[in-house]
Amino acid sequence: MATEIRLPATSPSMTEGTLARWLKKEGDTVSAGEVIAEIETDKALVDLEAETGGVLGRVYVADGAAAVPVDTVIAVIVQPGETVPAARPAAAMPLEPRVLAVAAGGAAGGDATGTLIQAGGRVKASPLARRVARMHDLNLTLLKGSGPRGRVVKRDVEVALGANASVPPAALTTAPAVVPSAYEEIPHSAMRRVIAQRLSESKQQIPHFYLTVDCQIDELLALRRQINASLPAVKISVNDFVVKAVAGAMRQVPAVNASWTESAVRRYSEVDISVAVATPNGLITPVVHRAETKSLGSISAEIKELADRARHGKLLPHEYQGGGFTISNLGMHGIREFAAIINPPQACNLAVGEGEVRPVVKDGVVTSATLMTCTLSIDHRVVDGAVGAEFLSVFKRNIENPLGLLV
Repeated sequence: MATEIRLPATSPSMTEGTLARWLKKEGDTVSAGEVIAEIETDKALVDLEAETGGVLGRVYVADGAAAVPVDTVIAVIVQPGETVPAARPAAAMPLEPRVLAVAAGGAAGGDATGTLIQAGGRVKASPLARRVARMHDLNLTLLKGSGPRGRVVKRDVEVALGANASVPPAALTTAPAVVPSAYEEIPHSAMRRVIAQRLSESKQQIPHFYLTVDCQIDELLALRRQINASLPAVKISVNDFVVKAVAGAMRQVPAVNASWTESAVRRYSEVDISVAVATPNGLITPVVHRAETKSLGSISAEIKELADRARHGKLLPHEYQGGGFTISNLGMHGIREFAAIINPPQACNLAVGEGEVRPVVKDGVVTSATLMTCTLSIDHRVVDGAVGAEFLSVFKRNIENPLGLLV
């Protein structure tokens, strides 16, 4: 009996994904548990394993197909000798629409250019080609596609817009368009699409307010140099100290470790800290679980390992889901001060700037000190101003007395 392969949901919030690529093709033998495809979710690249052994009978969703709804039938596995189902499951998305090759003499829905037309009269073209053509009121039915099986692709449209001599004048339904300045369109990844949606919702729906504090970090930097010089196998960063200091402050001011729901404020018992990491596909926030129980060295090693796998899309769901507080650090990029967007459903995001030598007044005398500006973005529905100020006061004390973080 044929076994349907459906697009899985890897997290409660996942509603769609991108089928990055098939590792097997139709007719290949597969074993139960064998990885047959890679799925790009909003957070990572996930291996899709076959639930049963057999033959990959038919693939319904092509490599690179984006915005595929969760639970869509993407392929079927059959047993050797079994007939592949003739009918496509109702929820499946086709690899390619059925097309009619149009001869030079012209057939129903075609023309003399040799363009491939879908049954139904629509030109077989890539979504990007259609978008660019619509922008310039270009008639796709009169273009000859250079893509696979005659598919009209972006470069065919660009040739037409550039008034290439091989394109019939009738291809332009209006006066020839002016070619815009050179640009590149980068298709949205599933991660980038979800980031855009969630951050837009966060900024629109969450009442943000901000509190800023300057932390003197000369003692911290001196202690860091001493640790790294005496322990060659350990390389502690300023951000590692920040995570440890935040963990301690969250334990002392637990009201910041919370989120908003329609019925109640949900306060978390464990200190799980999300650390923002930039990846080629967008921002991801791996979680250091129970950070208050871990040593500075353990936190450092864990963050390095999580960040590396995040950049390669290899995080497991439990490694980026959850978290009660986010730290966003741009100090290593020379940013002095910024305000971060809250990462729902959390209530706080601490933006950490660069440690910078600035003039300060001590005992009536102007001197210099290394200051690090930190701005706390707060959901005012969950955390009041006084609570946010108390948290920052404890955090500042932890940072400016770093020996206490080693105990």
